Amino acid sequence: MASKSHFIPNFEARSVLLLAALTVGTVLAIHAQVREPVVTPARVVTGTQDINAAFDRADVNGDGKLDRAEAARFPVIEQRFDQIDSNRDQSVSREEFAAAIKT
Repeated sequence: MASKSHFIPNFEARSVLLLAALTVGTVLAIHAQVREPVVTPARVVTGTQDINAAFDRADVNGDGKLDRAEAARFPVIEQRFDQIDSNRDQSVSREEFAAAIKT
């Protein structure tokens, strides 16, 4: 007695497509969990040259101090302008700027 196999139309093709979809979905899920988030940190100004270069870029009129409008280029400096302006002359000197950056 010979066994007769039953053929279900398109069963093999559907099975392969289902397996492929599950495999791709699993790989993408694993990749999403393992992959570290892409974070681009802001460049930290720490060295004396970096601090001087940043100050020079902000000092548009070249008078050696930053008024409120020039300080607006650095939101952190602008927000703390009155605290950074230690001598209360309504401007931030290079020394005051450097001290604020280092703290």
